[in-house]
Amino acid sequence: MINRAIAQFLSFIRTRQYSVMASANKYVDLPNGKKMPILGLGTWKSPAEKVTEAVKVAIDAGYRHIDCAHVYGNEVAVGAAINAKIEENVVTREDLFVTSKLWNTMHHPDDVRGACEETLKNLNLSYIDLYLIHWPMAYKRGKEMFPKDENGKFIPADIDYVDTYLAMEKLVADGLCKSIGLSNFSAKMIKRVLEKASVPPANHQVELHPYLTQEKLVSFCKENNIIVTAYSPLGSPDRPWVKDDDPNLMQDPVVKDIAKKRGKSEAQILIRFALDRGIICIPKSVTPAYIRANFEALNFELSPDDMKQLMDLNTGYRGCGLEWVSHRQHPFSGEERDEE
Repeated sequence: MINRAIAQFLSFIRTRQYSVMASANKYVDLPNGKKMPILGLGTWKSPAEKVTEAVKVAIDAGYRHIDCAHVYGNEVAVGAAINAKIEENVVTREDLFVTSKLWNTMHHPDDVRGACEETLKNLNLSYIDLYLIHWPMAYKRGKEMFPKDENGKFIPADIDYVDTYLAMEKLVADGLCKSIGLSNFSAKMIKRVLEKASVPPANHQVELHPYLTQEKLVSFCKENNIIVTAYSPLGSPDRPWVKDDDPNLMQDPVVKDIAKKRGKSEAQILIRFALDRGIICIPKSVTPAYIRANFEALNFELSPDDMKQLMDLNTGYRGCGLEWVSHRQHPFSGEERDEE
């Protein structure tokens, strides 16, 4: 018992040291006044058997923002880590910012509350800090996450994402989540939501990195008081559908040169690229050394020349465009895509 108490105390001290070090200007104010940590741990592609330890390591290292989603299939394991650290008195629930997302098969307004309650049950939490519509594309209702027809095509549902969003507003009123927002929407789609929303989107989560700088979309969000989060900030080199000849951001000569010059890792440079633009960043890792190293991206800044070189890498390349999904509400190829 004594040894365990000492270990918990040392863990608490280490965590508080990291927290103090990273406390200044490490949060972004959401439109509703809530504070969102600018650096978080992503959990997409993190196996359930590894993500519990990854989240524990992250919280011990100072992370206070955990990003997850129902479709990732690992929310129970993520919740186990969060609750373990709360029970150890390393953090309180109020210290943490937890994001989750509504999946495409649950867009019907009658399904929204049940989907959120299922995520809360999986995470073993009483509320979510931020709940996002994962994609604007509605799939056929049901428990099958990727419903397909006999030809292997995704089965769409004729549900307007605006109606889905209006149903999510009730979750805020009922205290199931503190803030709501969007993910993978076009500016044209966001405009439609803003026209009807009584609770404006607090956050928009999109793929963003030097190959996909999203300048027009980021500017649009800033003009409408929507905070942007960058997912796949490292280019998602381990995405399931990656091809051998796809561009690899982590191996880009410009990125590697800046990393060498700064004495940092390529991952740290790419994370800092988002942070220096005032964009929240959620790199994913289950490797303890990488999780800790990624957190150190809070402790330096890139020069204006570094930023220019990285911004100049933009080609509009999407690693996560889901171009094989045929849907009229596809944000990048459907009827409501933004004009190029």
